[in-house]
Amino acid sequence: MNILKPQKIIFDKLIKTNNLLESIEEAEKISNINLESCKKDNIELNDITIEKSIITNTEIINSNLDKNTFIDIIFENCNFSNTSFENCAFIRCEFNNCKMAGGNFIEAMLYNVSFVESNLNYINFTTASIENVYIENTVLRNSCFQENKLKNIILKNADLTQAQFFKTSLSKIDLSESIIDGIVLSVDDIKGAIINEFQAVDLISLLGVKVK
Repeated sequence: MNILKPQKIIFDKLIKTNNLLESIEEAEKISNINLESCKKDNIELNDITIEKSIITNTEIINSNLDKNTFIDIIFENCNFSNTSFENCAFIRCEFNNCKMAGGNFIEAMLYNVSFVESNLNYINFTTASIENVYIENTVLRNSCFQENKLKNIILKNADLTQAQFFKTSLSKIDLSESIIDGIVLSVDDIKGAIINEFQAVDLISLLGVKVK
């Protein structure tokens, strides 16, 4: 499965800025920017579209960024801890070495998105649509997946310790290279997933069977 990367970002034509959020208005569409070293706390920014851009070394924490659209964006070394992206759309986006702990992605749409070397602990993906997503060397401890539509998900060394899955099918998803200690799910959720022999021993308790 190929995850589509951000398209048509012309690096030498990006407009470099660190104060974009000072002037942006609701319902605005922004293209071809390089937002760098921007630091904001407790802001609210909704109903905007950002496309064909790079966002680096930026910290937006404890904020509300709901109902926004991000298309063809590369996020590098960003911190979005405890920030809400509810009802946002992420299309062909990359998150590299980003921190999004405690983030809210309720009813978000992620399509052709990758998370690499990132911190997604305590993230909430309830009712999000997640398709063509690549996750590598990323921690999702205590994350929440509830009533999700998961399709074409690749996990490489993901830490799903104590992650919770509720009414979310993991069928055809390969968990064998990930950590699933203390994972919370039902027999219906795990049915059809790919696991290794050591994980099978941990998950056998779901069937009400004890290994002697």
